[in-house]
Amino acid sequence: MVEEMKGWIYAAAERIKISLKNEQLEIETKSNRTDLVTDMDKDTQNFLSKKILAFDPTAKIMGEENGKDHLADLSGRVFIIDPIDGTMNFVLEAENFCIMMALYEDGIGKLGFVYDVMKDEFLYGGPAYGVYCNGEPVSPPENKSLGQGLVGLNHVMYRKDDYHVQAIGEIAMGVRMSGCAGYELINLAMGRRVAYISRLAPWDYAPGGVLIEALGLKMSNITGAKLQLADREVFLAGTVAAYEACLQLANS
Repeated sequence: MVEEMKGWIYAAAERIKISLKNEQLEIETKSNRTDLVTDMDKDTQNFLSKKILAFDPTAKIMGEENGKDHLADLSGRVFIIDPIDGTMNFVLEAENFCIMMALYEDGIGKLGFVYDVMKDEFLYGGPAYGVYCNGEPVSPPENKSLGQGLVGLNHVMYRKDDYHVQAIGEIAMGVRMSGCAGYELINLAMGRRVAYISRLAPWDYAPGGVLIEALGLKMSNITGAKLQLADREVFLAGTVAAYEACLQLANS
């Protein structure tokens, strides 16, 4: 199944690269002028959905686009898709975006896939499989404290100082704002971040969440409660040490 799903994602990435090369994007807005969606977001989700259903006609699918953004029942086999995570980056930078997919069974994360398309950095795996980056095993990152590394943050949360994130940033070695959850979760898994805080939907955190938990990192909503795979939540993840420090500061 891992190789099958990797193949779907690589194929979807080639389609996206062709669309960028041909400069044929159709861009629309959703909730506001900065909430972008392109024809490739929709096309990529449709492409992956067809692959999933051909592989398993009984599977359930949750995805950001095409009216698939909520599932009332997470029993059985559920695939969670973010066809292009970081659409603003995709449109304006043509880089720093990811294709992401997770496999859950009866509400439990089994496999996660996060592919940074333009950097060709592909993390995949799960708790029973191990985590790999481009075929090489990924070791659990060092349990660094908040003060020993970089923190990924949502720029609006930082500007408004929601949950005392400015104080968190002051303790950290620095703050980074990439605008792409997949990019941040890759960096967390690879030890390039010690924590990440943002407002995320299930398709933003589920794929990378499977990977970071398999590597021994922690994640929850900002109060420490379990993520619900339903509505958008304030997401917190990090090394055990950095996670605990962020959780305490955010709720102080």
